[in-house]
Amino acid sequence: MPSTDGPTDTSDADEPTYTTTFDPDVGERASEAVITAVAALTGNRPVDLEPLYEAIDPDALDSLVDHARRADAGAHELWFPYAGYEIGVRSDGRIQFYDGAAPTA
Repeated sequence: MPSTDGPTDTSDADEPTYTTTFDPDVGERASEAVITAVAALTGNRPVDLEPLYEAIDPDALDSLVDHARRADAGAHELWFPYAGYEIGVRSDGRIQFYDGAAPTA
């Protein structure tokens, strides 16, 4: 069992509350994956959530992921607040959720 104060221990504040993925190679959209994951995290139906467009333009989010993948420019990441989470969407299909705010570097 690891110690509670060892030099290799990490803070839970730096760990995401939840991480999920989507597969843009098979047509999954980042915006839909965000809504589905937030609904699961909050115990709500997707239609009961505030509209995603109040936090970010869903079409712009999906376009950014699509463009980054077509340009083969490596993984890009976009952060935005939504439904009490700070959400990081990566163009490689990874989505991280932090309660309230993402950790600072």
